Amino acid sequence: MVLSVTNSLTGDREEFEPTGDEVLLYVCGLTVSDDPHLGHARLWTHADVIARWLAFSGYDVRHVENFTDVNEKIAARVGERPEWETEADVARHYIERVIEYMRGLNFQRATVYPRVSEHIPEIIDLVEMLIEAGHAYEANGSVYFDVTTFEDYGKLSNQQLDELEAQGDPDERSEKRNPADFALWKAGGVAPDAIDEHAKHNHGDDRPTGQTWDSPWSEGRPGWHIECSAMSMTHLDDTIDIHVGGHDLVFPHHENEIAQSEAATGDTFANYWLHTGLLETKGEKMSSSLDNFFTVEAALEEYGPNVIRTFYLATEYGSKQTFSEESMAEAEERWDRLERTYHAAVEACDSVDATAKTEDSDLREAVSETTEAFTAAMNADFNVREAMAALRSLTTAVNRHIEDHATYDYQGLKAAIETFDGLGGEVFGLQFDEATDGDVDLASELVELVLDVREAEREAGNYDRADDLRDALSDRGIEVQDSDDGPTFRFE
Repeated sequence: MVLSVTNSLTGDREEFEPTGDEVLLYVCGLTVSDDPHLGHARLWTHADVIARWLAFSGYDVRHVENFTDVNEKIAARVGERPEWETEADVARHYIERVIEYMRGLNFQRATVYPRVSEHIPEIIDLVEMLIEAGHAYEANGSVYFDVTTFEDYGKLSNQQLDELEAQGDPDERSEKRNPADFALWKAGGVAPDAIDEHAKHNHGDDRPTGQTWDSPWSEGRPGWHIECSAMSMTHLDDTIDIHVGGHDLVFPHHENEIAQSEAATGDTFANYWLHTGLLETKGEKMSSSLDNFFTVEAALEEYGPNVIRTFYLATEYGSKQTFSEESMAEAEERWDRLERTYHAAVEACDSVDATAKTEDSDLREAVSETTEAFTAAMNADFNVREAMAALRSLTTAVNRHIEDHATYDYQGLKAAIETFDGLGGEVFGLQFDEATDGDVDLASELVELVLDVREAEREAGNYDRADDLRDALSDRGIEVQDSDDGPTFRFE
């Protein structure tokens, strides 16, 4: 069965056909203005599983996921801590935390994580192309995209141009030819009103303006939408295979990405648009602005990566999902059953009671049927819910085999373990061989003790000894990162 995906652009389930030897995958990443929450991690998890399944199916995947590090929400937090003197300082802090949590959730590394701030030249070049092609115009140092020049505007969101409300802040509207035109470049820094709207502390009269860059039109900042187009074109191509993002970004962000990209190149921007449903809690979208979020940090501490991933794998990427204590308890129970069965299979397979001539046709058939059902589900628009159900069915067969047999089918159990490792591990990113929570807690405490000794050595000026301790931890798979808030670590 070939892979098919539901394309938001057409509304149809379509057979997936990559344009070249690599699958070009772009994921709209996070605006790094706050700690990420489980709503953000839901998108990350589904993007990770999509990339994993494509690779598992034999495709070469070039996976690009950006960090938006230029934004008024980020600028508004300047000065909130003494070390946050610039917009870049705030962004760096949260990028570091996002990377830490991505590793903590066992996400595979993307091919590259581009940042807006390092792609200003490409953004300016793209804006110049649009002006030269007659799709954009300058007004008082700002540049706007003229939506009336792009015939297919609205094709993703199915909105009519004459029914659209004005885009952008009120100060922009007097400069635009059409209310729906959107900014590609904004003159000057962040407006004081925007800082006041997003600030979490009182700046007084000394409001930050954010970073600005020189351009042919003004000293200013890029518009939000042009950033993703420039980064995608830089690290993928003018046409990409799959564009993934949250459903709340369909309009205006993704609609504007299509318009500016296709107006500049004349080529289709993305062949398949995949949009993830929102994570809700108590009937509302989980959101930083609504203050109803559960951070990834807190979730990792309370549940661990396997339970979190199992929770997300209960619902298809395109559907809404509800976060609650009950739903997390169900995920914990499902993961515990998978983990217990996996280790029971390993123990039985490695025991003297596993023999070469014992053969359980039901177990072997269950392994085959699990693989077939899992593959069919994932090829049907990455249906993780059905794929997980197929994996759970194998736990029933394995447990029945162990309970009902005095001697074990070595080959059948080995095939079952390999299926758990391949489908549950490589594709779903579950970690069957991770240490128990108690082992992790003890190991963490020991590492913290070593770091305390290292800090004492540094304060005493014994830097060589401190470096030796860091190297010793690194040799044991423990990465130490120094920051203004003190050292942090993670198990590699």
